Amino acid sequence: MRGDLTDTQWARLEPLLPKGEKPGRPQAWTRRQLIDGIRWRTRTGTPWRDVPERYGPWGRVYDLFRRWQA
Repeated sequence: MRGDLTDTQWARLEPLLPKGEKPGRPQAWTRRQLIDGIRWRTRTGTPWRDVPERYGPWGRVYDLFRRWQA
């Protein structure tokens, strides 16, 4: 989608992110999708509940945003 991270941008950003991998079931949504969801929401200014499902559940996108906000 327009405004989402390109493959080149993601390749530069991904190594800088904390690993954060937990044992157990693999994540249903990729970190890239969630970050694109955060970027979509901050770009549009819409409520968190209106984040499109392609970025993951709005609550999961918001949780990641809140953890990184500090």
